[in-house]
Amino acid sequence: MIDVPLTTDLVRGALELERTGRGLVPHRLPARARAQNSDPRLAMAEAQPAGVRLRFRTTADVVELETLPTKQVYAGAPPRPDGVYDLLVDGSLIAQASVAGGNTLTVDMATGASSLTAGSPGVVRFAGLGGHAKDVEIWLPHNELTELVALRADAPAEAVPSDRRVWLHHGSSISHGSNAASPATTWPALAATAAGVDLVNLGFSGNALLDPFTARALRDTPADLISVKLGINVVNADLMRLRAFGPAVHGFLDTIRDGHPDTPLVVVSPLYCPIHEQTPGPGDFDHAALARGEVRFRATGDPAERAAGKLTLEVIRDELARIVAQRQDPHLSYLDGLSLYGAEDFAELPLPDDLHPSPAAHRRIGARFASLVLDFKGA
Repeated sequence: MIDVPLTTDLVRGALELERTGRGLVPHRLPARARAQNSDPRLAMAEAQPAGVRLRFRTTADVVELETLPTKQVYAGAPPRPDGVYDLLVDGSLIAQASVAGGNTLTVDMATGASSLTAGSPGVVRFAGLGGHAKDVEIWLPHNELTELVALRADAPAEAVPSDRRVWLHHGSSISHGSNAASPATTWPALAATAAGVDLVNLGFSGNALLDPFTARALRDTPADLISVKLGINVVNADLMRLRAFGPAVHGFLDTIRDGHPDTPLVVVSPLYCPIHEQTPGPGDFDHAALARGEVRFRATGDPAERAAGKLTLEVIRDELARIVAQRQDPHLSYLDGLSLYGAEDFAELPLPDDLHPSPAAHRRIGARFASLVLDFKGA
């Protein structure tokens, strides 16, 4: 086996690579943004490499990737499966594997306290790839912090020149990939593959919250198309009222426009989610379901509180549509999230935990987004 240097041109989808004493940690927010963040949930989410993959050209029959994963365990909740590594050859998913062991981060959902137990690196091995020249992509687990330690192959490998247009996307845990089967089958990954574009996924579980440092990261990242999917986290975090939401969205879009004055920019409103359609947040775990060993979510607000400016998904869709129309930006468009996943889709493909789409729904959303946005926008 030959050691393949883990150079930056092999890694796609990360905004920054942090060098450690062992290897590389991909980050989806730059150091400046990370320094301004005080939320441990966002710190964890941005370091989970959703949409990050290694891409190289090789004749190797065998490829090995050594990593140190950090696996999350929620006290009192069912154990989470190991993260999945997807192997794509010439754009087709042909193999999947996981790395056992690694670090363990145990989180107490009641208090937010966490503790880290150190572990050892492991190796994911893909064999039988054939000796022909091919483009290989290894998509890293979207929901598991992953430190890259070493890449090995039984033939030389080289970076593939970047010849695709770049789609830059920001969103919530649904964009991050919650409940998707694997990293290459989250809805943004599926849409990008279908459209033949390079994805930079800034979907942060629980943290699509109109943070100014996230807007600046979008502003400073080269892209041919940008989409921002806003709303669900603002509702389930019960973060702001209608009075604050509108100006915050304007400010977020203004910052992006400072770096991308003419880039096609799509504002996507929330997908259908019955618990929050007419009921404000905050959202919470369904503790009765947890006692049965199930993870489900619920809304704890009162629909009557909408009169005082509390936000629901219905309110947010109306406000986002109004903002986009008001801005009169010829390169700005609005996409109703219900066209990606609506009430009829929910009846056929319900949300398994009442909040996040199923693997089948991720496929449907990805196909629709590719058709509705990535095709006609020319990305």
